[in-house]
Amino acid sequence: MSEQDEKTYLLISHIGMIITGFLAPLIIWLIAKDRSARIDTEGKDILNFGIMISIAYIVGAILWIILIGGLVQLAAFVVAVIFGIQGAMAVNRGETYKYPFNLSLVK
Repeated sequence: MSEQDEKTYLLISHIGMIITGFLAPLIIWLIAKDRSARIDTEGKDILNFGIMISIAYIVGAILWIILIGGLVQLAAFVVAVIFGIQGAMAVNRGETYKYPFNLSLVK
């Protein structure tokens, strides 16, 4: 796979994580993990972060009962936007991006 294709897949994965949580990174990782070692390793990190953001959205939805769920969901969205854009910019420069905090569910 060419370097430009890797960048495109990873860029879509980072931006898709903001919008869809773990779904876009999962699809990209499943499609391209066997064709590129970079997509395999970085895709897992993006997928793990997307899973963590999705969990935060679900916890926020549950916490709507005690009226703080909206704040939790807003905070998760802001974190996803900030780190997703930073990741997309790093990929565009040809660098790797490690999320500052991440779960290691997919290895």
